[in-house]
Formats: sequence, structure tokens, C-alpha cells
Amino acid sequence: MNPDTLFSGVRILGAGVDLVGDLLVRDGLIADFGPALGRPDGATRIEATGAILCPGLVDMRAALGEPGFEYRETIASAAQAAAAGGITTLAALPDTQPAIDDPALVHLLRTRGEETGSLTILPYGAVTKGCRGEELAELGLLREAGAVAFTDGSRAIGPARMMRLALSYARGFGARIVQHPEEPSLAAGGSATESEQATRLGLPGIPAAAEAMMVARDIKLVQLTGGAVHFAHVSTGEAVALIRQAKDAGLAVTCDTAPPYFDLNETSIGEFRTYAKLSPPLRKEHDRKAVAAALADGTVDAVASDHQPRDVDDKRLPFALASAGGSGLATLLAVTLAHVHNGTIPLPAAIELLTAKPAALLGISAGRIARGAVADLCLFEPDRIWKVEAGSLPGKAQNTPFDGRALEGVVLGTWKRGRRVFG
Repeated sequence: MNPDTLFSGVRILGAGVDLVGDLLVRDGLIADFGPALGRPDGATRIEATGAILCPGLVDMRAALGEPGFEYRETIASAAQAAAAGGITTLAALPDTQPAIDDPALVHLLRTRGEETGSLTILPYGAVTKGCRGEELAELGLLREAGAVAFTDGSRAIGPARMMRLALSYARGFGARIVQHPEEPSLAAGGSATESEQATRLGLPGIPAAAEAMMVARDIKLVQLTGGAVHFAHVSTGEAVALIRQAKDAGLAVTCDTAPPYFDLNETSIGEFRTYAKLSPPLRKEHDRKAVAAALADGTVDAVASDHQPRDVDDKRLPFALASAGGSGLATLLAVTLAHVHNGTIPLPAAIELLTAKPAALLGISAGRIARGAVADLCLFEPDRIWKVEAGSLPGKAQNTPFDGRALEGVVLGTWKRGRRVFG
């Protein structure tokens, strides 16, 4: 067993908890916390006045590269980047090679996560075999093996009949279908949001309406089936409005977004800057503002990294041919904190969007500060400035759309089950 650890004089922040004091970790669990706990004999004392201690972040959407795309990222390199970003639990997308459409692969990913010693990996199961959208996967067997939900990852579940079947089957065992909300025929061949800028650059456009159309369709299918849908990385004001209406109507509809969609807009692609080519593409400024507002009013249920590792050869191509995707593990916390600093959202609410709320969506007990809870923890200094530099990020993937950006919020340490894994 690791020796006891006493965090002293920190701001302890989690769902329903906000105080300045001490927190004691014993045998990998949170033993106690409060204004003054004394000095237990033999405890390793960590004094970090002015720092914030929160639950380890729960990232509900990330691609790992493994199996099949290890040249982009491996589980080991992703675990390194996650620890540096304060992430202790991660839900892994299934559109790998082979796809996570077999119970044995679900078991494998969970085991590989445990082997890192720093990261719990929660696999998504594929909705369709091979994530090809043609034949429904064995959802029940995948669920029994430990799949936390079902998605085809970065591919939309296009056929309405297939989505209806998936929602109906998943409802039988209380699972969500996670949708990449983009009407495939409208998005095909596109590389940037359809706009004056895309026209000026000569880039094939994807209309913002492609997202709202898929959201509207799937909300209707939720009404039809009684199933539950979660929309990933929402990026447009129209989609946010539809989701807000569905929630108000009491439907089982939830969503997340990712930092690029509330922090960047289409101008970030500059003159063909491929690091900023994402899927969905960066939107117009009014959409960015609408997504940021949805963080504050509770429409957005979680903030995920949407980590999509790419290597140099994926990105060093003409913009229209380059792979879409941005790395996001190391920047998840700091970019979210930027919108605390600018007044968009209070700090406690931001931490909940990164911890307790995604944990609740995934149906796990992580992401909380409570006596007896597993001591997955993140200690960070909210006001310390650092600069994002592609090539110097932790982990293998360096394709960040935030390259060159100055951010406030530095992770000082990360603990997994009470053991320090970063810092």
C-alpha cells in the first residue's frame, strides 16, 4: 500500500463540495476532508496553497489509436498525455482497426487500461459491425463485456432504420447511443464549414445545417422508440437549440461538446492550417457563442477532449486532403478554464462538466469528492500561464488546434487510486 497522503491548505472542489482545507488519502481512498485534519503520523504532506484539488477528470470521448493506428497514438502514450492533463478515466471510441465490435476487444481495452496504472479505459461498443453502418453489432454481448455505451465513433449512424433499431435494442438494457451528428450525404467530401471563408479559400464546404438535421431526426427517433441518444461534440447554435427543446420536453437526450467548439471559430484555419481541420469543422463565431452559452445554461451535459490523434503525414497535406482531428488530452482542462477566466461559466460548474457529469452519463462512480471514494485526483494551479507548443506536448499526438496559444491552468499533479502518476 502507498503511504497516506495529506493535501494541506488546498481548495477542494467537486460536485457539492467547495471548501478550503485538507484532504487525506489512505489505502487508495479518500479517507476524510475538511477545514483542518491535523497531521496524521507518517503521511506524505503536500502543501499547495492557492491550488485546487478536484476529482480526476473523466473524459467521455477520445480516440486512442490502438488497436490498428499505433503510429498515431498508443494506449501507453495516451495514458501519459491523460495523466499530464489531469485525466484519470477515459471513454475510448470503437472505430479502431479492428473495430470494438467483439466482447473480447472490450475486455482487452479495459485490461490494457489497468496495465497503465494511471488510466481507467471505458470502451464504447460499436453500434454496427466494423462501424460500417450496415449491420447491427451484438449490443447485448458488448454491454455484458463492459461497454459503457454504443457509437460508431467519428462516423454518423446514417440510415434512419439502423438508428431506430439501435435505440430500441439499447433501451432494453438501459444504454445510450452516442451519435456523431452530421448528415453524411451533406458532409461527404467537405473539409470546412460552408461559408464565405471556405469559398474564398476554395475549400469544399459542409453546411452547418448537416448537424441540426441529424439532431432533429434522432430526436424524432427517440420519441418513436423511447430510447436514449447522446449527441457528441455539438458545434452549432441550431443543434443546441433543438437539444434544449428536447430536454424541456422530457426526452432522453443529452450532449457534450469539446473545447474547440466553444473556444475557436472558422478563422482558426487561417491560410489552410491543417491542425485546425476537425470533424465537425470549426464553425462561425455565432455558433461558437451559442455553444459557450449552452455550457452556462446547462444544455451541454459534459465537456470532452474529443482527442483525435494524427501524425505528421496525416496533416502535412493540402487542407482538403488532410485528416480531420485534433489532440485534446493535455489541453482539456486549461481551455475549459479559459472560459472560467472570461466569465462564461463559474469554476464549480466547469469542474462538474469535466468530472461528475460525464461520470453520471457513463454510469460510473468516478468524478467525485466523497469519503470512501477512490482517490482519483487532480491538483492544478488555475492562474499559472503556459503556452501550447506542438512537438512539446505529452504523449505521441501533437496535432493540436491550440498550437501557439497561451493558456491559464497548469496541472501540478495527478493521482490514480492514491498513487501519484504525474507531477
